[in-house]
Amino acid sequence: MQSTLVILAAGMASRYGSMKQIEGFGPSGETIMEYSIYDAIEAGFTRVVFIIRKDFADNFKSIIEPKLEGKIEVDYVYQELTSFTEGYNINPERVKPWGTAHAVLCCKGKIKEPFALINADDFYGKDSFRKAFDFLQTRCNEKTYALIGYELPNTLSEHGSVSRGVISENEKHEMAGIKECLKIYKKGDAIIYEDEEGGLTELPEDTKVSMNFFCYAPGIIDLCEEQFKEFLAKNSQSLKAEFLIPTMTDYFIKSGKGRVEVIVTSAKWFGVTYKEDAPVVKASVTHLVEKGEYPDNLWKQ
Repeated sequence: MQSTLVILAAGMASRYGSMKQIEGFGPSGETIMEYSIYDAIEAGFTRVVFIIRKDFADNFKSIIEPKLEGKIEVDYVYQELTSFTEGYNINPERVKPWGTAHAVLCCKGKIKEPFALINADDFYGKDSFRKAFDFLQTRCNEKTYALIGYELPNTLSEHGSVSRGVISENEKHEMAGIKECLKIYKKGDAIIYEDEEGGLTELPEDTKVSMNFFCYAPGIIDLCEEQFKEFLAKNSQSLKAEFLIPTMTDYFIKSGKGRVEVIVTSAKWFGVTYKEDAPVVKASVTHLVEKGEYPDNLWKQ
């Protein structure tokens, strides 16, 4: 059975300040997502679908396609502000698309098989792709999805706060809920969550978080379409409201539509949220290459 990797690459990179999806971090100029694709191919994935914006499609394709030719099937989905908004009065001042669940909705008609979903600018580690592929091949169905859960301390930035989906589990290691915490940071030896009112909560070291690495059956796309209509009915005039995939996954559980396995990885995540993260990511990649986990040129024939 074909397994597809879907990569969220349409973000505007507002915090980072440049098009980080196509910035080179590897010794031969590899992007972060190229390491994800390499790991995915190694794990058994046979297709990759990039969700991008039309305005940088040509640049994106010119960089990616020569590297991946003959290695994995490649396809594209375009996420635009106006996608699936017919019949709604959208605020004319809004520029930014509607978030990650909207991005998944934009895959309607393109994806008809189980798929894994990741961010373009996060390094997830080989273990995550192996576990995701195994799940998609053996247990994924329209009533059973999964997410790859990371240990919170393995996902923080030294240079500012991060947004994380904090996972709660039941006794069967299934997701009971997910709470989007938009401001998490280290303060001394503690990990702090600061809510929108400025309230502070210390989070335990063993907190599991989502890094937007999910495994779905294609029915999630129809669910996003259904719920996006309700979202727009309330938020069509908003400049900032986002329709997020963690929220949709939480809805999938709490509406009784199915269960979501929490597949825990001990892999250390790293990614680029801030400019200051870039040297750390480059050093981390270099270290993995020196250890022999990756070649110094991922796509060398």
